[in-house]
Amino acid sequence: MKKSILITGGAGFIGSHVVKLFVSKYPDYQIINLDALTYAGNLENLKEVEGAPNYKFVKADIKDAEALKTIFESHKITDVIHLAAESHVDRSISDPLAFVMTNVIGTVNLLNVAKEFWKGELDQHLFYHVSTDEVYGSLHDGSFFLETTPYDPQSPYSASKASSDHFVRAYANTYKMRTVVSNCSNNYGPNHFPEKLIPLCIHNIKNNKPLPVYGKGENVRDWLFVKDHARAIDTVFHQGKPGETYNIGGFNEWKNIDIVRLLCQKMDEKLGREEGSSEKLITYVTDRAGHDLRYAIDATKIQQELGWEPSLQFEEGIELTIDWYLANQDWLDHVTSGAYQDYYSELYGNR
Repeated sequence: MKKSILITGGAGFIGSHVVKLFVSKYPDYQIINLDALTYAGNLENLKEVEGAPNYKFVKADIKDAEALKTIFESHKITDVIHLAAESHVDRSISDPLAFVMTNVIGTVNLLNVAKEFWKGELDQHLFYHVSTDEVYGSLHDGSFFLETTPYDPQSPYSASKASSDHFVRAYANTYKMRTVVSNCSNNYGPNHFPEKLIPLCIHNIKNNKPLPVYGKGENVRDWLFVKDHARAIDTVFHQGKPGETYNIGGFNEWKNIDIVRLLCQKMDEKLGREEGSSEKLITYVTDRAGHDLRYAIDATKIQQELGWEPSLQFEEGIELTIDWYLANQDWLDHVTSGAYQDYYSELYGNR
């Protein structure tokens, strides 16, 4: 059967890297990119593949079940890689219901439409749900998140993702759908929307703006270069065992304040500024409500069973990331001004 893969959220940060990888690596696959193009969806992330014969973009919202039915029928969808999600914790604190609607209801809509469209042959199709390590809660000791770690979400965002994970597994158990789930640590790299820590700091350092750091900056995260995550998704999609969960991480823990200081150091070097000058921009702000102290992924399972491991060390990835942002000022200008949202009209408005 020729694959026609629906990738949801494919204009977002991680999704766009997954789409580009699949379109270029698998010319025999038809890749359908579904994205609602909300604030974080940016078609400029996909300029390299927008003319590829095996690629099609569809503007739609996973909250719209009827639109999903039309997409499955018109494109004969054989598999789903589901990345579409509201993902910013701060936004979830101010508007939790939006996260319930997209991350929970949207995921259930997808599951329902897939179940009906694949009726009678559920064993021939795969529903791959891409999730986050935040569903596991917060670590306060030297341990790591395993695939068997009990869920303990601490924010509206992580609670909504935990719920969607449970629904995917419930559909596998109840309806015998072929599903797989992966939970990944923090990603960084090109095309990251600049409200997140690393691109925000790069942008603000360049423009001599304050660098807001929550609390004392002691919160610890495991960081993974986004292209390595895309490779991991490719690996899990093709080699993962249905019904299984795979944790994806970089074996790479950093305190937030140490990342900010590293970015200051690297940016001073690249911009020809006096050493230590950018650190003066660091501004400590009131800590986020319910801020988890530490996340750390044990990615041994995917490494041993599927042979995946990160290709870059953090220092290498940060160099590549900074260089990309400095070389793509137009992209950053469009994102920070909101002009990137006009690209859909420019690309599709006259068709």
